Amino acid sequence: MTQNNKQSVMLVDGMALLFRAYYATAAHGYIRRTKEGTPTNAIYGFIRYFWDAVQAFGPTHVVCCWDMGGKTFRGDHFAAYKGNRAEAPDDLIPQFTLIRDVMDSLGVPNIGAEGYEADDCIGTLACHYSRDENMNVLVLSGDHDLLQLVDERIKVIIMKKGQGNYMVYTPASLMEEKGLQPRQIIDVKGLMGDTSDNYPGVRGIGEKTALKLVQEYGSIEGILENLELLSPSVRKKIENDLDMLHLSRRLAEIHCAVPIVCSLESSLLRLDHGLIVAKFEQLEMKSLCTMMGVAVGS
Repeated sequence: MTQNNKQSVMLVDGMALLFRAYYATAAHGYIRRTKEGTPTNAIYGFIRYFWDAVQAFGPTHVVCCWDMGGKTFRGDHFAAYKGNRAEAPDDLIPQFTLIRDVMDSLGVPNIGAEGYEADDCIGTLACHYSRDENMNVLVLSGDHDLLQLVDERIKVIIMKKGQGNYMVYTPASLMEEKGLQPRQIIDVKGLMGDTSDNYPGVRGIGEKTALKLVQEYGSIEGILENLELLSPSVRKKIENDLDMLHLSRRLAEIHCAVPIVCSLESSLLRLDHGLIVAKFEQLEMKSLCTMMGVAVGS
C-alpha cells in the first residue's frame, strides 16, 4: 500500500502485461474467445494481473503506457534493433486495440508516442511525477531494463512467475541483489548487449564480465580510462568494438524527455461501475466485475 500517507501513481507497462497474459494461456493451447470468436485471453489475464497489483500496492493514480508500433528513434540509430522479433500472434493482434478500450472504461489513461517505446513514456512520466514530493511513483513491469529508473522516489515492481509474486526494487534492494546503482544498468547493457532487443554490445563480453567491469570501475568511462589495467583479452575486445559499445549504451538508455503530457488529475483511479460492467459484458467476462468488486445489476 502507499506509504507515509502520500499518494502514489502506478505506471503500467501495458506491453509487458499483455504479452505475459497472452502466453500464460496460449502456451497451454487455450484461447479465450467471445461467442463471435473474438480472442480475449490476453485481455482477461491482463486485468487479473493489473487488478492484483492495484490491490497489492494501492495506487491512487494509474497510467498505462504502450508501444505505438512502427519505427522508433532506436531503429534509426541501429537498423537491426529488435529485428529478430517475430510478428505478434494473430490471436493477439486484435487485443491490442481492445485492451486500450478496456482501460478507457476503467478511467485509466492510455499513453504512447510515435517514435518511442513504452519504456520511454514510463521513464518520462516517472521523472515528471517524482518531482512532486507528495507523490510516490511505482512502475509495474516484467522488464528489468526499467530498473535504471529506480531512485528514492521511484520504485520498480517486477512481476515474477505466478500471479501476485513481485520483487520491488529500491536503490538499496537493487544494490543488494545486483551490486549496481540504477544508472549502471545502462553501462552493463552497453557492454553485454541485449539479445531480445538484438543489439550486440561488445562481442565476447557476457553478463558476468560486464557486471564485474562496471562494479570495479563504476562506468563505461571508468573502464575506458583504465584499459591498461584490464586483461589483454578483455581490453582487445573493448577496443575492437568501441563504436558498438557506445551505440549499445545509447540503445539501452531509456529516453526521459518524450513529448507527452498526462496530468495527475486525469490519472486518478475512479471506477465508473456502469462503464466497467458494460465493457466486461460486451467481452463476455463478467466474472472480472466480481473480482474487482463492481456490482452487476440484475
